[in-house]
Amino acid sequence: MTGGAAISRRALLAAGAAFGAGAVLAPARTGLARVPVPFEPTRRLTLAAGEMAWQLPGAGAPSRVYAYDGELFRQIRVPRGTRLEARFANGLSEGSTVHFHGIRMPNEFDGVPTLTQPLVEPGGGFTYRIPLDDPGTFFFHPHCDETGQAGRGLAGVLIVEDPRDPTFDVEHVLCLKDWRIDDAGGFLPMSEPDGAAKAGTFGATRTVNGRAHLDLSAPAGGDVRLRILNLDSTRIMDIGVEGAEAWLIAVDGHALPPLPMDKLPDGIWRMGPAQRIDVQVRMPRDGAPVTVSDYRASDVFTFATISAEGRARGPRRRGPLALPPPKLPLPDLKTVEFHSFTLQQATDAAVRDTGLSPDDPLAKALIDSLCVGGATYWAIAQQSWPTGEQRHLPPPLARMEAGKSYRIEIKNETRYPHPVHLHGHAFAVLSSSKGRLPKHFADTVLTQPGEAVEIAFVAAPGDWVFHCHILEHMETGMMGWFRVI
Repeated sequence: MTGGAAISRRALLAAGAAFGAGAVLAPARTGLARVPVPFEPTRRLTLAAGEMAWQLPGAGAPSRVYAYDGELFRQIRVPRGTRLEARFANGLSEGSTVHFHGIRMPNEFDGVPTLTQPLVEPGGGFTYRIPLDDPGTFFFHPHCDETGQAGRGLAGVLIVEDPRDPTFDVEHVLCLKDWRIDDAGGFLPMSEPDGAAKAGTFGATRTVNGRAHLDLSAPAGGDVRLRILNLDSTRIMDIGVEGAEAWLIAVDGHALPPLPMDKLPDGIWRMGPAQRIDVQVRMPRDGAPVTVSDYRASDVFTFATISAEGRARGPRRRGPLALPPPKLPLPDLKTVEFHSFTLQQATDAAVRDTGLSPDDPLAKALIDSLCVGGATYWAIAQQSWPTGEQRHLPPPLARMEAGKSYRIEIKNETRYPHPVHLHGHAFAVLSSSKGRLPKHFADTVLTQPGEAVEIAFVAAPGDWVFHCHILEHMETGMMGWFRVI
């Protein structure tokens, strides 16, 4: 891994092209909240949440993890354009929902209890109807007691395949997650007050696909597509590749002009919980192995080794295999409405005690006790999501108009990084005050301490939450919502 190289001006201009000729306006696919829209399923399936036994590294006995359909990090692959009808069956002992992270969808299927749907009680079910028009690497997870349920493994991978993609020799899906377990495999408390109020409560058992390390293979000289997902509740990761040419080809599922990994700052891509990247690796022709690691911690976590097999055939390939540019609603930067939101640590002086106006239909809605934390540590724009005894929904952070373009500044005035996620939209990441981000589309963006990041999007109708994806931060105040009418 090489370090220190800045992104070239040419690379930035190429990345910027993603918002020019390469990105075209697409018709809106979302409907008004809780209003049925015509939908003809082309794929039906059931997602049953429940317990299963899984042997985690270093544990003396299997742990009772949570999973969908008895498969750790359940994978669903469907072609672009699929109309997915997913029947959720809650086999847990507590309420839950399913949020299809990063998918543009009708608001009534967004999976946020109280705001978009009722909580699915134990033994109950709910049917989600999801249009899958954007190709890429996505995932799904609960949106109630996420620290507990996702902390025990409840997440799945959704891959929307695009027939226009170039052909790779091999593809591997790598799900990164820490676990809070004791020596016997039992679960420790998922959240500690000192962690929730700071960088988060970390797990000491690090895994990829539930294992300590993966030994993978690919043809010598071949092209490998790695779909890397940060499914952890807390950890920020610095992903890098050693021993081969590698390019960043997609972020949060959306293609961008390939960026050489060794031209990124420090030769890594920094990603927070819920973020995903696609990386192309060109295997050495001499058969040397390639390693993929998280370099952020003092002890480098090498989670995969790719061995080159056989002899390289044909001439040496030149250049990366670019994915087709995304077809997403393109914000009009000349007419955008600007908003600025500050991420804060909550104090009595900084946080306003506000509520919805009495005439709002949701004014009397109560948030289920399992869907919020017990204490308030965080806020967005002096407003905290309910915690403790306060169960009423706060007013929206902003009221927006469907089809209109918005430019949002996210200012991090805390001492800790925050990966900020907006439901129901793919937004353009425009700039970083630290100059570290290329232009790209995403659904989650990492904001560093003291950093301001600007994003832009075309608003889709509905009530959409906007929150930090360090789960303890979200559940202790760092969540709000936008109302788009």
